[in-house]
Amino acid sequence: MKTEPAGVNEHQREAPRTYLLTIYLKEGRGLVIRDRCGTSDPYVKFKLDGKTLYKSKVVYKNLNPVWNEPFSFPIRSLDQKVFIKVYDRDLTTDDFMGSCGVELNKLELENEMVLLLDDPNSLEDDMGVIVIDICLSVRDSKNKKHRWTQRKKRSLTRLTESMKKSQLWTGVYTVTLVEGRDLPLDGQRDVFVRFKLGEQKYKSKSQVKKVNTQWRERFDFIQFPDASSLLEIEVVGKEGRRYEECYGQCEIDLSGLPVNESTLFTCELDPGRGRVVFLVTPIPCTGASITDLVTPALEEPHERLNMLVKYSFRNSLKDLRDIGFLQVKVIKAIDLMAADLNGKSDPFCVLELGNNRLQTHTIYKTLNPEWNKVFTFPVKDIHEVLEVTVFDEDGDKAPDFLGKVALPLLSIRNGQQVACSLRKENLGGLSKGTIVLELEVIYNPIKASIKTFTPREQKFMEDNAKFSKKVLARNVIRVRNLYRAVCHVNQFIKRCFQWESVQRSIIAFLVFVVTVWYWDFYMLPLLILATLSALLIYLLQVSELAFRQYTYSNEFMDITTDAHTFNWSVPFLSNLAFLVLIMATVITYFIPVRYIVLLWGIHKFTKKLRSPYAIENNEVMDFLSRVPSDVQMAQYTELSPCSSHSPYRRKRASP
Repeated sequence: MKTEPAGVNEHQREAPRTYLLTIYLKEGRGLVIRDRCGTSDPYVKFKLDGKTLYKSKVVYKNLNPVWNEPFSFPIRSLDQKVFIKVYDRDLTTDDFMGSCGVELNKLELENEMVLLLDDPNSLEDDMGVIVIDICLSVRDSKNKKHRWTQRKKRSLTRLTESMKKSQLWTGVYTVTLVEGRDLPLDGQRDVFVRFKLGEQKYKSKSQVKKVNTQWRERFDFIQFPDASSLLEIEVVGKEGRRYEECYGQCEIDLSGLPVNESTLFTCELDPGRGRVVFLVTPIPCTGASITDLVTPALEEPHERLNMLVKYSFRNSLKDLRDIGFLQVKVIKAIDLMAADLNGKSDPFCVLELGNNRLQTHTIYKTLNPEWNKVFTFPVKDIHEVLEVTVFDEDGDKAPDFLGKVALPLLSIRNGQQVACSLRKENLGGLSKGTIVLELEVIYNPIKASIKTFTPREQKFMEDNAKFSKKVLARNVIRVRNLYRAVCHVNQFIKRCFQWESVQRSIIAFLVFVVTVWYWDFYMLPLLILATLSALLIYLLQVSELAFRQYTYSNEFMDITTDAHTFNWSVPFLSNLAFLVLIMATVITYFIPVRYIVLLWGIHKFTKKLRSPYAIENNEVMDFLSRVPSDVQMAQYTELSPCSSHSPYRRKRASP
C-alpha cells in the first residue's frame, strides 16, 4: 500500500516531462557547387522521425548563404535524431548538397554547433558546414497546456511572419523583348528567348528566324525583397518538337537600375551568334499584404478613404498601370476531402491573380480549417480572374489538390460573405468541400477601360497544353456552324436575285436602293447600337419573366448566348462597347471618313519613329481577348451568399 503511491507519484513526476527544441539556422560555409554557373541555390530542411519540421528560404547563387531563421518544436523523447539536409533549388528536381544529424540525448541545454555536411554517394571530400544555434529547454507539468498554447502561438507567429516576408513583393521589373540582331541563318527554323529571375520564368513566342528577328513582347517579373536580382537570358533555336540549340546566354544585374526609367540592353550571344535587344523598367509597387482578420485594410476609415480617393475619377490619368485594389478575406473551408490515411488533411490555400501569388499558413489534421487571413492585391487588369486553390501539405512531396474556384473580379459583390463550392482541377466539375470568402474590389473605371484596349499580361512560362480531342471537336463544330450561316445568307441573297419570291425580291430591291442612296458611314455603328439596345430591352423583359417564374417555382435559369460581348453577360464589356459605338457614331457623323483614315495612316506610319520600341497591338483583338468564352463562363464560380453547409451535405440531407 505504501509502495503504490510512490510509484504513482514517480509516474506523475516523469510523464509530463517534455522538451522544447529551439533551433536558430545561421549560415552555411563553403557549400558544394551544383549549378553550371559555378554556384548553387541552397535551402535547408530539418527532419525528425521522417517528418519535415522546418524548411528554410532559398538563397540564390551563394555558396556561403546566410539565413538567420529561428523555429521551435516540442519534443517528447530525447531518444531521437534531428536530420539536417541541404538542397540546391532547381527548376525540375532539387539537387542534394549533403546532410548531417544531431542526437538529442547528447545535447547540452544551449550551444552553437558547426556541423559538417556529408553525402555517402558523393566523391567530394569537403561539402561545407552548416552553423546553427540549438537550445533544448525542459518543460514542467505546471500550466503545461497554457504554456504549450502560448509557445505554439509564438512559433506560428514567427513562421507566419517569415512566410509573409518571402511572399510580399515591393515592385515589378517590366521587360520588353525587342529583337534579335545578326542571328545565324542555319538549319533551325524558329527561335525564342527564355528569361529567368529567381524562380520566375518566361518564354517568348517562337518566331521564324531572320537576321533581325522581331518579338515586341512585354511582360513583368515580380521583385521580392530578399530574392535574386540577376536576370538570366537564353536565346534558343528550335527545329521540330525536341531539337533545340542554345545560341548564347547572358546575365544582367537589375539591382542598380534607375526606378521608373527604361534601360536598353544589347547583350552579345556566343561568338558569331548575334545579339538580343531588350529593355528593363523597375517600377515600385504597393498594395500586396497579408494580415489577420481583425485588422483588414479597408475596414479602417482613413485607409478606405485613401483608396477611394486614389481610384476616383479625378485621378484617372495618373499611373495608368494601377487599375485598382483587391481585398480577399479567406475565412474558412468546410467539409474538405480527406487526403491523408488518418481521414484528415493538412490544408493550406493559394490565391493567384494573374502572375501574383499569395499563400495562407497550413492548418494540420482537419477537414474544416479556419485561416482567418486577409490578403490584398494590386489590380492591373479588371478582367483578371482570382483563382483560389486549396491544397493538402504532404511533407517533401508535392501537395495534393483538394479543390479550386475561379472568381472574375467583375463578378465580385463588395462586402458580401460568399460560400463557393470547390471544383476539380480543370474547373469542369464539383469537388468536395466549400470555401468561405469575403471580397471587395475598388477600381477606376476609366483606367480599366483604357487597359481593355491594350495587350493582356503574359503568363509566366507554363507547360505546353496537351492535345485535346474535345477542344478540336468543339472548334470544328464552331467553324461548321459559321460556314453554314454564311451559306444560308448567300443562298438568301441569290434567291432575292432570282425572284423565287416576288414579294421578298421587291422588298430586298427597295431596301437596297434606299440604303445605297441614303447610306453614310456613321450609320454602321448606329445600326449596331440599335441592335444592341433592342437586345438589352429583350433581355430585360425575359429576365423579368424569369424572375416571376423564380418567385413561384424557385427555379431561375441563367440566360446566356454565345456573343458575350453584346448579350450583357459581362455588363462592363457591353457598356464599354455601347460607349465606343456612340463615340464612333458621333465622330463619323461630324468628321468625314477620309480625314479619319488619313489620321489613322499617319499614326501607323509614324509610330515606329515616335516610339522605336513600342509594342504592336490591335485594339479590337485586345478588347475581344477580354470577352470570356462559353467554356470560361461555365468554369467561373457563381457567387452565392454564405451558408454553413457544403452542397454534398445538403445532397445527403435531402430525401
